[in-house]
Amino acid sequence: MRFDIITIFPQIFDSYLNESILKRARAKKLIDIKIHNLRDFTSDKHKKVDDRPFGGGPGMVIKIEPLTKAIGSILKSKNKKSNIKIKVVLFSASGKQFDNKTAARLSKNCDNLILICGRYEGIDERIKKVIRNLKLEISELSIGPYVLTGGELPAMVLIDAVSRQVQGVLGKNESIEEKRLGIGVPVYSRPEVFTFRKNKYQVPKVFLSGNHKEIENWRRKYKK
Repeated sequence: MRFDIITIFPQIFDSYLNESILKRARAKKLIDIKIHNLRDFTSDKHKKVDDRPFGGGPGMVIKIEPLTKAIGSILKSKNKKSNIKIKVVLFSASGKQFDNKTAARLSKNCDNLILICGRYEGIDERIKKVIRNLKLEISELSIGPYVLTGGELPAMVLIDAVSRQVQGVLGKNESIEEKRLGIGVPVYSRPEVFTFRKNKYQVPKVFLSGNHKEIENWRRKYKK
């Protein structure tokens, strides 16, 4: 699985994508993450990526020219002989709600996700027509019912959620807890009894019984 991120703030991704599970997955070449600075695809000396919106109003809009050049550059880097499945993702507060089912579907049905991180008042709407003209699938996604200052956080959320669905990223398939236990199933660890401010908090006795069938039945009550 490859992720291509188009952003004007490439350094935002440095720490998160180079730690823990994602770092190991990249080292093992289970996932490939490329970050593209949109300013590298401008033609003026000031590397301007935004301009005033037609029709007036506050704020600035990400221009269509550098975005088109960035996408074109990414496509040129692909092996034309390979039949890879590419999808472009635009992050938008009005987009479809991103969830775990979507993450699983993307990991299964796509080889390459091009993630466009918008900023300011948004992206020139015409980029959608350009993407379709390039014969690419496009999805508009939102990670929640709120508005963020940019698409960088949503991009990291998507990469994390999709990557963990890729075989081998979490080690074993059983490590994907929503498949093994279900989302939100309570888990416990040592010590068996934890004392805090004279109150004792104990692990449910079923987990100490050694009866795996009863433990499984207990967990099934919480499985969603």
